[in-house]
Amino acid sequence: MIITRVPFRVSFCGGGSDLPAFYEKEAGCVISTSIKKYMYLTIHKNFFSDQIVLKYSKTEKVDNVDKIEHKIFKQCLKDFKLTGVELSSVADVPSGTGLGSSSSFTVALLELLYAYKGEYRSKAELAKEACNIEINELKKPIGKQDQYAAAFGGLNFIEFLPNGEVNVEPIIMKEESYKKLENNLLMFYIGDEHSASEILSEQSKNMNNIDKFEAQRKMCKITRELKKELQNNNVDALGRSLHENWLLKKSLASGISNPFIDSVYEKAINNGALGGKLLGAGGAGFMLFYVPNDKQNDVRRALSNLREMEFEMDNSGATIIHFDR
Repeated sequence: MIITRVPFRVSFCGGGSDLPAFYEKEAGCVISTSIKKYMYLTIHKNFFSDQIVLKYSKTEKVDNVDKIEHKIFKQCLKDFKLTGVELSSVADVPSGTGLGSSSSFTVALLELLYAYKGEYRSKAELAKEACNIEINELKKPIGKQDQYAAAFGGLNFIEFLPNGEVNVEPIIMKEESYKKLENNLLMFYIGDEHSASEILSEQSKNMNNIDKFEAQRKMCKITRELKKELQNNNVDALGRSLHENWLLKKSLASGISNPFIDSVYEKAINNGALGGKLLGAGGAGFMLFYVPNDKQNDVRRALSNLREMEFEMDNSGATIIHFDR
C-alpha cells in the first residue's frame, strides 16, 4: 500500500491572474500558502487483475476504465493504463469550499500513481502535469495556482508567464514573522459549496473588458508590493493588501460575493479586522481575515454564528507518507 498526502491552499492576493485570458497578455502572480489540512489518497493491488475499485464520496467498482464516473480518476487511470488496483481518498475539508481541493486531489493522484509504477516526479513536474490534466485534457476553465501551491507547499510568490511557464519563489521571513502571520489570520466557514468553473469561466470572458482587465492588473500590483513587504517582515501589510484585493476581486465577475458574504465581511472589519477575503473563486466556502491579536475576540464574537477553523501553515507540499512494497 502507498499513501500520499497533499495540502490544501489559502490564496492571499492575485487570484484570477493565473487564468490564460490574463497571463497570456501580461504576467500574472499570486501569493498563497499551503495549510495543514490535507487530501489523502491510497492505492494497493486489487485481488482481481481486471477490476478497478474507487472509494471517495461514493464507491465505484468497474471492469473497464471507460465506465468510471469520477472524471479525474478516469483520466489519470486511462493515461497511466492501470487496472487491477483499488484507490481511496479522504480529505480534512469538504470539496467546493475554496481551498483548492480539486487540484490537491489531482496532484495527490499523480504522485500516487507514479510511486505505484516505481517512478519519481519532482514537485514542479507534478504541478505541470496536474495543470495539463485539468485544463487541457478535462477542459476545466481554471487557472494554475492551486496545482503549484499543492505540489510545492509553503508560503510562495507564484508567477505565471505569457509563455506558459510558472515560477515558484518562497517568501523568506524571520521565524517570528511566520508565527505572527499564522496567529493573526482567522478562518470562518460560511457554508455551502460553489462551482468554481462557472465563476472562473465568466471571469475569463470578462478579461476582454478593459476595466476588469485593469482591475486584475491592479491586483497583481498589490501582490508584488505585498511580496516586498513580507520579505521585509512587515506582516501587518497583509491586512491592507487583503482588503484592497477583495474590493477589486468582487468587481471581476458576478457570483464572487453576495449580500450574506458582504455582511460577514462588514462585521469583521467593523470589529477590528484589517482586511479579508472569500477564499477560492467565490460564492461559498471559507472567509479569511487578518486581525490584530487584541481585536480577535471582538471579531469572533461578531461572527459567533460561523464555525472557525484553525489556521496553520504547511511547508511540506506533496508527500508520500507511507510506502509498503
